Amino acid sequence: MTLTTPQQDIDRIVHGNHHDPFAILGMHTVLIPNGQSIVIRAYRPGAEKVTAKSDRAPVELIQHQDTGFFEAIVPNEQTHFLYELDISYPHNNQVITPDPYTFPPILSDYDLHLFSESNHHHIFEKLGAHPITFHGIQGVSFAVWAPNAKRISVMGDFNQWNGSQYGMRNRGTTGVWEIFIPHLEPNTTYKYEIITQSDDVIAKSDPYAFYAEHRPKTASIVYDLTDEGWTDNAWIEQRSNTSAHNQPMAIYEVHLGSWRRNPDENNRSLTYRELAHELVDYVLEMGYTHLELMPVMEHPLDKSWGYQVTGYYAPTSRFGTPDDFKYFVNHCHNNGIGVILDWVPAHYPKDAHGLAFFDGSALYEHADPRQGAHPDWGTLIFNYGRNEVRNFLTANAIFWAEKYHIDGLRVDAVASMLYLDYSREGDEWVPNKYGGRENLEAIDFMKQVNEVIHSRFPGILMIAEESTAWPGVSRPIYLGGLGYGFKWNMGWMNDMLSYIEREPIHRRHHHDSLTFGLVYAFHENFILVLSHDEVVHGKRSLLDKMPGDRWQKFANLRLFYTYMYGHPGKKLLFMGSDLGQWTEWNEDDSLPWHLLEEPDHAGLQRFVKDLNPLYRNEPALSECDFDPKGFDWLDFNDAENSVISFQRRAENGTTLLFICNFTPVPRENYRIGVPLAGHYNEILNSDAEIYGGSNKGNLGGVSADNIASHGHKHSIEVTIPPLASVVFKRT
Repeated sequence: MTLTTPQQDIDRIVHGNHHDPFAILGMHTVLIPNGQSIVIRAYRPGAEKVTAKSDRAPVELIQHQDTGFFEAIVPNEQTHFLYELDISYPHNNQVITPDPYTFPPILSDYDLHLFSESNHHHIFEKLGAHPITFHGIQGVSFAVWAPNAKRISVMGDFNQWNGSQYGMRNRGTTGVWEIFIPHLEPNTTYKYEIITQSDDVIAKSDPYAFYAEHRPKTASIVYDLTDEGWTDNAWIEQRSNTSAHNQPMAIYEVHLGSWRRNPDENNRSLTYRELAHELVDYVLEMGYTHLELMPVMEHPLDKSWGYQVTGYYAPTSRFGTPDDFKYFVNHCHNNGIGVILDWVPAHYPKDAHGLAFFDGSALYEHADPRQGAHPDWGTLIFNYGRNEVRNFLTANAIFWAEKYHIDGLRVDAVASMLYLDYSREGDEWVPNKYGGRENLEAIDFMKQVNEVIHSRFPGILMIAEESTAWPGVSRPIYLGGLGYGFKWNMGWMNDMLSYIEREPIHRRHHHDSLTFGLVYAFHENFILVLSHDEVVHGKRSLLDKMPGDRWQKFANLRLFYTYMYGHPGKKLLFMGSDLGQWTEWNEDDSLPWHLLEEPDHAGLQRFVKDLNPLYRNEPALSECDFDPKGFDWLDFNDAENSVISFQRRAENGTTLLFICNFTPVPRENYRIGVPLAGHYNEILNSDAEIYGGSNKGNLGGVSADNIASHGHKHSIEVTIPPLASVVFKRT
């Protein structure tokens, strides 16, 4: 047979380095001595025979020198027609399939245009792997962005991981490559084989994959992610019509892999479906309003706790499938529990199968390590100035809200994104175009994400973990802010831990640590946090941080929690904090649930179990969290006794009084001025016997006297137990 294909093109196809296999393989019109005709070409390594079958006579393709390259001129044919390849392999293995190289492009020019502008909010429905019916044929479409690659192909179990077989179509200057492979099905494992500009051959997981192999394996898995199975419409509607700013928010932060383990099955972590019931039951029992999950996006290293992500669009396979995770979220919503995910758009790891140097170039990251490498974490930093990278991240935020109905994203390490010199010395960073240290591209990205998310998903929470005094983090963009809804209050956390860890005898010298948080409490929409970061790396558990003997440690912690719940701002506790865990959190072990067999640990849990409903049921503790009218000091000057008192106020004027004694000395006949006469019921006492306290208190309440004090005409005389808080409500 006379070949119509130049030898050099055959060689490139066979060796898997042809830049445009669609120009060679499939059906093409060619010139022959008698005019023009149709030629069919296929590359099927290992095949013994390939025949093109259609409504015409079968055409047997001829193999070129046992290379797997087959070709045939179709006699007396000048127009294209539909056909299938009948492929015979050794051992009577036969495959009949449409030819992938006869299908037209999948992505429209408009899709590619939006992507290049960073405005394709559903790019995850175009890039990645998707089971579809294309021109009446079922199969899987693959598309990936890699503008600096010489060639990209799809390989997997379906072709024995042969990277030379399914070369993809290059969509020109957009940098997108795509192919439709007929008859592939969901749950197929795959990777992209990439030939770089330096002719290196690398294998990469799919940045847009919905599912991935269980570690330590790293292949992506084709997954049919549908919108079916949701029964949380009532929850979503309520969320859309409710402002979280004036609602109680008691967040339980959880690491799914170590919350509880199954000791009967080699101490394995629970699955998403098991957690849906056991964890949600616990959250309901304890009275929390929200779960915050440390990153569930796919990651290779357990010890990263999920903060070094390789699969931004894939719930980790450690605990089950994407549908299992969907079941978890749906069950949370049907039980009135919101779900917040930790999200990490600040950096990503250097693992060979991930985003790092994806097409052989610094694609998702900056090429200059002064901009693209994080010195503390050994990770890479996203190039927020590149439209396609910004689109990848913006669409990812939309993806979790839309496809998994999540109620919020807690954005990790925002400070590292804001500052170009974050954790760098003077010559280790590159100033912005104005000579400043602000990362202008990252700031624009954050504003874009917050604007898009809040406009598309009313009621969703966007929370910044931001540890500096950057102004307006949780203020609207039109007022010059970054557009987040909330900000973690790291300053309050640091001040309070510094204070509460001191021996009580020294606390009078540091009284301002108690009160300083109110100087700036209403500058941002704060969440008060006692997170996982405070109970690792030698910092000790919260209970172990407390000074004094065993009794005093528990009393200090109950006092600390009461002050936290009374202070303006939403609340977050890390798992184990409500048990009184003695040891630091360890991601490889279950929480020490056996501690609840001891009375003081059970008492602490009982206290939190009562504290959360009080917080949820009293509007004074949440309605005016971010408005000065919701808080008044009664007395913040008693440093000598380490006593403070304040009141919280609801919109209707209802108030709660908090009196806190940070010493182990009971304060008898202690007088506090109050604005109004009446009887004040003692509705919470952290020193109650049922919590493990000494049971000192006020016999259920006190009545105000017509004795002026602290600038008020009325006052109450109370007993303040040692290392305790008492809470009063006026009737």
